[in-house]
Amino acid sequence: MSGAERKSLPELVEEAQRLLSICNACRYCEGYCAVFPALQRRLAFPEQDIHYLANLCHNCGSCHYACQYAPPHEFDLNFPRTLARVREQTYRKYAWPGAFASLYDRNALAVALASAAGIAFMFLLAALVADPARLFQAHSDAQGSFYALIPHGTMVAVFGSVSAFVAVAFAVGFARFWPDMGERLADFVKPATALEALRDAFTLRYLDGGGDGCRYPDEKLSHSRRVYHHLTFYGFLLCFAATSVATVYHYAFGWKAPYPFLSLPVVLGTVGGIGLIAGPLGLMALRRRRDPELAAPEQKGMDEGFLALLVAISVTGLALAFLRETGVMGVLLCLHLGAVLALFLTMPYGKFAHALYRVAALVRFHLERRRPVAFIAPE
Repeated sequence: MSGAERKSLPELVEEAQRLLSICNACRYCEGYCAVFPALQRRLAFPEQDIHYLANLCHNCGSCHYACQYAPPHEFDLNFPRTLARVREQTYRKYAWPGAFASLYDRNALAVALASAAGIAFMFLLAALVADPARLFQAHSDAQGSFYALIPHGTMVAVFGSVSAFVAVAFAVGFARFWPDMGERLADFVKPATALEALRDAFTLRYLDGGGDGCRYPDEKLSHSRRVYHHLTFYGFLLCFAATSVATVYHYAFGWKAPYPFLSLPVVLGTVGGIGLIAGPLGLMALRRRRDPELAAPEQKGMDEGFLALLVAISVTGLALAFLRETGVMGVLLCLHLGAVLALFLTMPYGKFAHALYRVAALVRFHLERRRPVAFIAPE
C-alpha cells in the first residue's frame, strides 16, 4: 500500500505498533523530543497509547532523517508520517457530534473558502434586503460605524451561540480523550504538571529537533517553522485579547465601539492581525517546500483550509479597522464575519483541534515523568 493511500484506524494502529516496537528497541532518537522518553516507558502499545504518543509528536522530522530503518530500508519505518496519520484519526475518533467527524475529510482549502464566502453572502443578502443604501453608505464612528449596519446585540447573539457550541464540542472531545489515556480529571489540573505542559506548548519546546532546530521543511536544520508557528499562535492570542478587552470596555465601563486607533483593543488587534498574516503565509510557504515523506496526505486540506481562513480573517479585519468610516465598510464587514464564522464552525473539526490534544498529551507526559516504572526512575 503506498504512503498516499488512506488507511483505516485499525491499519494505522497495527502499523504504529510495528514502528514503535522497532523504535523502542533502537532508541537512537531518544534525545529529540518527548515521544521517545514516553515510548521507552512501555513494553506494549495499545490503541490509546498510540493516540497519546501521536499527539506528543510535533512532526519536526529530525528522527526520520536520523533513522537507519527509514526507506529504502526493508523495515520501511516512517515515524513522523505514521504518527501524523494517527493524529488525524484521533480528531475523528473523539469529535463531537460524531456525525461531524467527516468534516475532517471535507475541510479542504476550497471548502473552507466556500464556507466563508457562503456565510458572507448571507450577511450581504440580509443587508441588501433590509436597506440596500445603508450597506454602501459611509457611517462615522459617532454613528457606531459597523454597528450601524449590524446591531451589537445581533453580533453577540450570533457569535455567542456559535462560541458556546464550539466550547461544548471541545469539552466533549476532551472528556472522551482524557479518560482513554487512563488519567483522572483531577490529575489534568495539577498545578506543577499543567504549568510544565503549558510552558512546553507556549514555547514550542519540541519544535527544536533536540536543540538546533527541526529538519523542516527539509533535511537542513531550521527554526523557521517555530517562528511562523509563534507568529500564528501569538497573533491569535493577541486578537483574542483585543476582543476580551473590548468586551470589558463595553460591559464594565460602557465604552462603545468603534475605539480610537491607538486604543488598547485596536492596537492588540492590529499587531495580532499582522501576526496572523505573516505566520500562516510563512507556514504555507514551508508546506510547499517540505519533504513529502514527512507529510500525511489526509491532513493537507485540513491544514491549508485553516491557514487560509486565518489569513482571510486578518486581511479583512485590518481593512475593516482602517476603512470603517468609508462606503466599502459594509461589504468588508460581511466578508470578515463570513471568514470568522467559518473558522469558528470548523474549529472542532479542523486543524485547530490539534491544540486541545497536544496540550492534553503534554500534561500526561509530565504526569508520567513523576511516576516510577520498573527499571526506570521517575525524573
